[in-house]
Amino acid sequence: MHILVTGGAGFIGSHTVVALSEAGYTPVIVDDFSNADKSVLDGLTAILGKKVICYEGDCGDKQLLQKIFNEQAIQGVIHFAAFKAVGESMSEPLKYYRNNLGTLVALLESMVSAGIPDLIFSSSCTVYGDPAKLPVTEASPVQQPESVYGNTKKVGEEILLDCQRAGLPLRSLLLRYFNPVGAHPSGLIGELPSGVPSNLVPFVMQTGAGLRPQLTVFGDDYDTPDGTCIRDYIHVMDLAEAHVAALAYLKKLNTPNHCDVFNVGTGKGASVMELIRTYEAVSGRKLPFTIGARRSGDVPMVYADPAKIQREMGWSASRSLEAALTDAWRWQQNIQ
Repeated sequence: MHILVTGGAGFIGSHTVVALSEAGYTPVIVDDFSNADKSVLDGLTAILGKKVICYEGDCGDKQLLQKIFNEQAIQGVIHFAAFKAVGESMSEPLKYYRNNLGTLVALLESMVSAGIPDLIFSSSCTVYGDPAKLPVTEASPVQQPESVYGNTKKVGEEILLDCQRAGLPLRSLLLRYFNPVGAHPSGLIGELPSGVPSNLVPFVMQTGAGLRPQLTVFGDDYDTPDGTCIRDYIHVMDLAEAHVAALAYLKKLNTPNHCDVFNVGTGKGASVMELIRTYEAVSGRKLPFTIGARRSGDVPMVYADPAKIQREMGWSASRSLEAALTDAWRWQQNIQ
């Protein structure tokens, strides 16, 4: 079964390509490589022992999508492709709305025209904002996001819900990720940010490797046990396998029209300081860091209640934070 993976050369996308292939699917990547490096394709070939089918281009290009659908007999789509830099989204909102929402609409129109109903949408726990109650469930209120990037995820969800309400022949699952970290245990693919990393773990890895002088911890006076922010860090391979479980779940549905939401997290929170200490333990290195001011938009704590996905799909995260940071450190050492 051929599955189109938009943004399949990115961090989460590339690991999901591995999980799909190992589960017996044939992943087909479409990526414009604006946020990914083509060396990822070499890593995938080394892991899987074969080349992955890849089309270079914009997943909002309907002619390209038609070509892929015709040539590859696509039977489902996992949609990762999106701009994701929070800071940039605030200074260039139109770029983010055009890309993140325009490509989703073009993709959905193309899927309806081609008679391909099944879509897994990459959403985010940012839609919960600063939750009043923890852990967050799928019934927790969706709040106005702090960033344009977060708002594109919220509006993307609304588009898919509206398609379901309109009775369009689409079956979609909205997966709300928490904080993906780690790398493939082979060390052959991992998170490869361009420029200064905006995520904590790549910054920790680059600092540990001596590529950056020190890490800044943004605030140590939050109402948490050690004063630093708490997040739900999920190993990227656990997250990748959740997409495989979601695809199998979609294929078993008897309805031609469906839309549902699932949290994808571990159900456990770890603080920034806990993550630093865990990195130091797995790497055997001290990490230079300083305490800075709080960063605008950071919520003190957020972590998932993953009971729904466990109950309905039989999926649960199995890898520890130690394993994730060990794999991320192996990847960092391999790319230096």
